[in-house]
Amino acid sequence: QVELVESGGGLVQAGGSLRLSCVFSGRIFTDYAMGWFRQAPGKEREFIMYIGSSGHPTLYADFMKGRFTGSRDNTKNAVYLQMNSLKPEDTAVYYCAAVRVPGLPQSAARDYDYWGQGTQVTVSS
Repeated sequence: QVELVESGGGLVQAGGSLRLSCVFSGRIFTDYAMGWFRQAPGKEREFIMYIGSSGHPTLYADFMKGRFTGSRDNTKNAVYLQMNSLKPEDTAVYYCAAVRVPGLPQSAARDYDYWGQGTQVTVSS
């Protein structure tokens, strides 16, 4: 069974940065592509980015406009989300997710097989 554990969330002022981490265990990491999502109170879970098993391809949601960058380190079974120029509207619970390597990049939450517990990011104005 795959286990995903996120960390790195917290409280930050608008304009600041955070780096989220997600550690994968239980299966062969390179058999999985990874995604980052977020969910704000009262809203649907929202796709942020996808990264393939080798680090490519990547797919980003339009709203980030270059502020967020995803990466993975296959030697550490980890995926990261660097978030810069944070805004109050970025406040949400952030989740990493894993999908057995698909044919195409996946942006729909329903297509992912495993999820972490989430880490809270709060951006103050």
